[in-house]
Amino acid sequence: MKHYAHYCCREFIIALGYRGDAIKRYFAEAVGLEGSISVFTRERRVEQHGDATDDWIVHMIETGLETRTGGRLRRLAPRLADGTFMMTYGDGVANVDLNRLIAFHRSHGRLATVTAVHPPARFGALDIEGDSVRSISEKTQSAEGWINGGFFALEPDVVDYIAGDDTEWEREPMEQLAADGQLMAFRHESFWQPMDTLRDKRQLEAMWASGAAPWKVWP
Repeated sequence: MKHYAHYCCREFIIALGYRGDAIKRYFAEAVGLEGSISVFTRERRVEQHGDATDDWIVHMIETGLETRTGGRLRRLAPRLADGTFMMTYGDGVANVDLNRLIAFHRSHGRLATVTAVHPPARFGALDIEGDSVRSISEKTQSAEGWINGGFFALEPDVVDYIAGDDTEWEREPMEQLAADGQLMAFRHESFWQPMDTLRDKRQLEAMWASGAAPWKVWP
């Protein structure tokens, strides 16, 4: 959300499901606990000092425990009717330039834009001559192929491609959008990393702790 706010967005909608209570609690507590405060115990009053919180509007909408990715988007449709919106899963980080993404989306006039990324390589590469290893290269993003990077720019009519709660956004809706010529790819050549496994989590936490997290584009 800080990534999106850095570029273009101040209003967010979170589609809640499992442990939605934890997300609501986080934001409810953040409003009262960020920055410096004074507590007046007799008056049972808390006074905040300064303006430490982000200037956002965050809507947290219950979309069901078992609803699939497409179904959650469809349930949010009444709140998405005003025009172009952006969507992400929240389980991957990248240094995607969102201003360029939205400009690209608006330039082609189709219903949907997906950010295409190279998947991260899982293993280091060996340069072998005969039986001798000449060099070993560190694990980086693979130069082979493109995958769905999870950063979308969309028009409200995409919800017409979603049948119901059991619909996976990545299956029938995206496949039909592509078949109809309504899905375009914004190529992102730079950093992208999912957090799908414990290994991914540890790797990303190490990057953050080092102070050199490529996705931290905000101050």
